[in-house]
Amino acid sequence: YRKDNISMWEIDGEKCKMYCQNLCYIAKLFLDHKTLFYDVDPFWFYVMTESDEFGHHLVGYFSKEKFSEEDYNVACILTLPPVQRKGYGKFLIRFSYELSKIENKVGSPEKPLSDLGLLGYRSFWSQVLIELLKNEASSGISIQQISERTKMKTEDIISTLQVLELIQYYEGQHIIDLRRVMKMKMGSMGFPVDPTYIRWTPRQIDYNPPKKK
Repeated sequence: YRKDNISMWEIDGEKCKMYCQNLCYIAKLFLDHKTLFYDVDPFWFYVMTESDEFGHHLVGYFSKEKFSEEDYNVACILTLPPVQRKGYGKFLIRFSYELSKIENKVGSPEKPLSDLGLLGYRSFWSQVLIELLKNEASSGISIQQISERTKMKTEDIISTLQVLELIQYYEGQHIIDLRRVMKMKMGSMGFPVDPTYIRWTPRQIDYNPPKKK
């Protein structure tokens, strides 16, 4: 991905071990909950950079398991403190879902989320859902259809709608209150991702994760 001065790079943890381990060390400096893994082989790293006349400069990244039984599309996500408040966190979150759309897989960040991570994702999910529901208010849309279009897991959709007080459970079904949706305002959507600039093909990985003891 490259648009204007923003680029995204895919890095294989197996081929670039030292670089990816160093990314994990950097993340450990700023994320209290970060568990340090020396084995980066099972992960892809998606690195975001800003470019200028001096070259490309790291501003953030997210990692993703090559094989996830739970369909996690993010393992760890970080925006460096000097570039926070630029909307790059939501850019990385949105980018992870754009990759899920290309893979045609429903995805979710690795659980449990940290308090800060939950705030970021909850804000992103809320804005995506409000925007979608406002556009579909006249025709109606089901939670399953929302999941298919956004590639968000149904449990993430339901929990977010519950926090927004936009959903009720009635006679065995979840009912969305579309009238309240129209009155809600959305905050900043963050730095935008232009999907037309993504040049990426999902890789088929024959990976057998170690059995849990």
